[in-house]
Amino acid sequence: MKQLFDERLYHPETTGFGGLPDVTEHSNIRRTLSRQNSISNSDSGGEIASIQKSKVNFGNPLAGGVVVGGDIVGLDAKSPTSLGSTTGAGATGKAKGKASRKANAGPDGGQKGRRGSWLVAITLVSAICLLAIAATLAYQHFLMAPSRNSHAQRLRIVRRILREVPLVDGHNNYAWNVRKYAHSSLELHLSHDVDHKSLWARPAWAQTDMERLKQGLVSVQVWSAYVPCEAQGLDAVQLALEQIDIVRRLSDMYARETVLATSSQDIVDAHRRGLLASLIGVEGGHTIGSSLGVLRSFYSLGARYLSLTHRCDVSWAGSSASPAEQGLTPFGKAIVREMNRLGMMIDLSHSSDATARDVLQVTRAPVIFSHSAARQLCNSTRNVPDDILRLVAENGGLIMLSFDSEDVACGRQARLQDVIEHIKYVRAIAGIQHIGLGAGYDAIELPPLGLEDVSKYPELLAALLEDHNWSEEDVAMLAGRNFLRIMETVETVRDYWKRAAIQPIEQTDPQPKTQCTYMSS
Repeated sequence: MKQLFDERLYHPETTGFGGLPDVTEHSNIRRTLSRQNSISNSDSGGEIASIQKSKVNFGNPLAGGVVVGGDIVGLDAKSPTSLGSTTGAGATGKAKGKASRKANAGPDGGQKGRRGSWLVAITLVSAICLLAIAATLAYQHFLMAPSRNSHAQRLRIVRRILREVPLVDGHNNYAWNVRKYAHSSLELHLSHDVDHKSLWARPAWAQTDMERLKQGLVSVQVWSAYVPCEAQGLDAVQLALEQIDIVRRLSDMYARETVLATSSQDIVDAHRRGLLASLIGVEGGHTIGSSLGVLRSFYSLGARYLSLTHRCDVSWAGSSASPAEQGLTPFGKAIVREMNRLGMMIDLSHSSDATARDVLQVTRAPVIFSHSAARQLCNSTRNVPDDILRLVAENGGLIMLSFDSEDVACGRQARLQDVIEHIKYVRAIAGIQHIGLGAGYDAIELPPLGLEDVSKYPELLAALLEDHNWSEEDVAMLAGRNFLRIMETVETVRDYWKRAAIQPIEQTDPQPKTQCTYMSS
């Protein structure tokens, strides 16, 4: 097997995946069919593309009735029950006629009659059983099922769902705020100083603390190590490392409430123990300094996704905020391949459409958009067009919905309903299996009314339950089940490549460097 991979795996300029199976390939057809079956009607009207639903004809077990063959012979109601003493030709003729009919009926006629009676009885019993089943289902649906009529009842349903399924938020900029406004100090007491008035220079951005995370029933928080584009080529790597350090220290300081998670099984275990699972994501490909070694080091420290770009291009991938529609270079494809090998999720929020399409063609694992929305509803650069929504669904990936007013309300003050409209739209295009939540708190200057901070997630899920097109299972998939599936699949790709003894790519071509370097390469 090693000989099979040698030719392509060590040359970034011709990086390919020859011989490596696409883990998502064999499930794409099944996912597509499942997605079509699960898509419900959306409230977005004519803006939403028409999606043909699968149609299944259910036969009526009683259609056509029961066919009873043969002649059924019964008793002659006018026949006498006993013979009188009358004699003569008339009586003798009647007796002979009766005997003749009995003789003509014979044994077959009696059997046909009995068989017909049994079939009628079986049909009646079957009908009674079907009616009993229908009555039981109706009773369970209308009487035993919890009512969704009031907001309080819907909130109770949400709490029950989230006891079984962890609520995942895919993007939070708390670590950057701690570094910038609190000088990397974690002495702000997350459990007590809810408003952070003593330490935060901009309390309006302080939308996260441990107490409100508990109120929001959040079980998994992905903390973003965000690095501004202005640091590209300067201290971007250092800024990312310092925020990774903040998240790791946070997990140590609040060990009774949160734990650092680096796998899907860690998330399941933390949820079972009632702990918040803290994951690390790195925002901006410029944070790796065009170095595969730095990428691998981030993974070793616990980073489980990398946003390929932010609001600026990197030398190997284009940003959605850039006027140039740049995609992946050969080195960018090598980075995608190495992330597949590591088991690191690829985040396409902020990536250009060309970059997203290139990644979706190259990757062997599902991708995510950690904090984006629907471009058809709001033309934000971070949002996703319909054709890429469909490609993500085919890839098996995930679009995690942003709450930022820029993304869901085109810059005006957003409301909870704006977020719901984007959720429903993405569901209509990509399917229920491919949506999640990635609010972006602590980086939202104008959070939606009704979703002001991390404590408000139950309000969103309860509002979705007002729509009877949303089942409890649908809400569970949105809340966290989809994210767990993505993470498990990324780990499956990693494990397969590990068994195949695929080695890390060695960087052979020097990448562009700034003048602020000690060595030229």
